[in-house]
Amino acid sequence: MKVLVLSCSTGGGHNSCGKYIKEEFELNNIECDFIDYLSILGNKLSKRIEKLYLKSTSGKGKIFKNVYKLGEVYNKTGITSPVYELNKLAKNKMLEYITENKYDLVICSHLFPSMAITALKKDGRDIKLINVATDYRDIPFWNETTPDYFVIPHESLKNEFIEKGTDEKVLLPLGIPVSTKFQQKKSNLSLKKDKPNILVTSGSMGFGNLKEIIKSLLDNIDAYVIVICGSNKKLVKELSNIKNSKLTVLGFIDNMSDYIRACDVILSKPGGLTSTEVAVLNKPLVHMMPIPGVENHNASFFLENNLSLVSNTIDEVITNTKKLLEDESLRNKMIKSQKKIINNNSASDLVKFVKENIK
Repeated sequence: MKVLVLSCSTGGGHNSCGKYIKEEFELNNIECDFIDYLSILGNKLSKRIEKLYLKSTSGKGKIFKNVYKLGEVYNKTGITSPVYELNKLAKNKMLEYITENKYDLVICSHLFPSMAITALKKDGRDIKLINVATDYRDIPFWNETTPDYFVIPHESLKNEFIEKGTDEKVLLPLGIPVSTKFQQKKSNLSLKKDKPNILVTSGSMGFGNLKEIIKSLLDNIDAYVIVICGSNKKLVKELSNIKNSKLTVLGFIDNMSDYIRACDVILSKPGGLTSTEVAVLNKPLVHMMPIPGVENHNASFFLENNLSLVSNTIDEVITNTKKLLEDESLRNKMIKSQKKIINNNSASDLVKFVKENIK
C-alpha cells in the first residue's frame, strides 16, 4: 500500500496532523508521503493563500469570523460554494499527481484538497479518500466532500456532522491523530525548577497581540515564561525587546513536545491540534483569546469537558494560570478528564483501521 497525506499551509495544525499521520504509517512500515496540496498547484499561490490567512486572523480575527459565517450560510442553502468550485479547478493536476505516483489511498487533513479529490470521485475516478477533522467542530464546507471515511475528534460530535450532511456510516470517532512517536519522546530540556515554568504558544503563525499578556504574566506571577512565536519573526523581535530574566522567546521549533512536557502550565490559542497535543501529554491547559469561529467551538468543547480553562481577557489569563499553578486538585481533575476524553492512540488506531479496511 502507498498512502498520500495532503494538507494545506493555512495554519500549522493541519500540517502537523498530516505529518503525524505520515509518521505513524512509517512506524508501521507503510509507504506514506506528506505534501502541501498548494505546492502541487504552484508555490506562488501557496504563499499568497498563507499570507491571506495570516491577515484574516490578525487583530481580533474579524475577517476570519465573517468568512466562517459565510460558510455556515452556504451550508444552510445547499448551494455549491465558491470554495468547492475553486478547488474543483485543481482536480486534473491532482489526478495526474496521484496517478503518476501510484497512490492507493489519499488522506486529507484539510478541507481544500478533499474538495479536489471529491471532484475526481464525482467524475467516476476510483480514489479512496479519508478526511481528518482537526477541530472539535464540523466546520463549514466539509459536507461538500464525499470521503470513504471521515475521522472526527470525538464520539459526542457525531450528531453534529450527521446533521450538517455527513453520512453516519463513514464517521470514525478516533480523535485528532497525534503520532505515537510524539508522545513517547522524552524531554532533554534542562529548565530551571526554582519557579514554575509557563509555556505560551501562539500557534504556528503567531496569532494575536501577545505582548500585553506576556508583560502581565511577568508582572503578576512569579514564574519563568517561555513563549513560542511560530513563524512570526515580527513577534519574536517585539517580545525580545521585553527585558526580563524570567522570559525566554523562541520562534519556530521542531521539539514542541519537549517544552510541553517540561512546563507546568500551558497557555495556548484554542487550535484543535495544539490543544490535542497538550491533552495527550496530560498537561494543565489555559486557552486564551479564541479566534471568532471554529476556535470558539474548540474552546467550548475543552471547557465543557473539563479539559482546559478558557480566558477571553488578559485578567482571565492571569487568574486561570494562577488557579492551575496553585490548585493541585484542579490540575489533577483536568488531567483525569484529558485521559478520559482524548484518545492518545488516535494515530495508531487510524493506521490499524486502514490496514484492516482499505485494500
